[in-house]
Amino acid sequence: MAKTSEKIINDPQIGPLTFRKSVRSRGISIRVHPIKGVSVTLPYIMPYAAAQAFFLLKREWILATMARQKEKARNTVVPSAAEIESLRRQAKAELPPRLSALAARYGFTYNRVTIKHNATNWGSCSSKGNINLNLNIVRLPRLLQDYVLLHELCHLRHQDHGHGFHLLLEHVLTDHLMRLIDDVGLSEADRAIVMDVARKSAVSKARYPLDHTITRFVKKYSLV
Repeated sequence: MAKTSEKIINDPQIGPLTFRKSVRSRGISIRVHPIKGVSVTLPYIMPYAAAQAFFLLKREWILATMARQKEKARNTVVPSAAEIESLRRQAKAELPPRLSALAARYGFTYNRVTIKHNATNWGSCSSKGNINLNLNIVRLPRLLQDYVLLHELCHLRHQDHGHGFHLLLEHVLTDHLMRLIDDVGLSEADRAIVMDVARKSAVSKARYPLDHTITRFVKKYSLV
């Protein structure tokens, strides 16, 4: 288990601010989460004072990000219980067969799949090979749905988000994107997104261009 240590301070505008030391961290990073709040992760050997100084430099960016998240939340339509159940039925009918097909195509083997409804992630994969998928996935366009499924399948071989994980994910995404481009049964709306992703990833300077590009598309959608 990774060694961690935390320090929490209260900011008058931001609220509780968590400074988290981790032996896995190579530098200082800030995460602004609409539910979990603001956290600053830093290398274990680095003093908290250095992270606090970094936070002060990024303070205005954090406040702007929090404002955007609040605005997005206000504009998000909250579905009724009946609508959630409809999404759940659709997800249970569509996602397990799709996950099974993708797993068979790319040589993955998982234990079981569960459909859940939460507000923190699109999916997860346990060390026991169990995959959880958020019912919100069915609200995404086809390519983005498949991205979430492939992301979790790749975690069957790499539990972290290290280089090995990203290389594997980029490999299967490249093959899958080519298949979707050739899929004559794809709807016009889904094809438009596929082609847009293909164009933007082709000119991306990111280390993992497809993963980076599709992730940005997924972030346009909120969990409800």
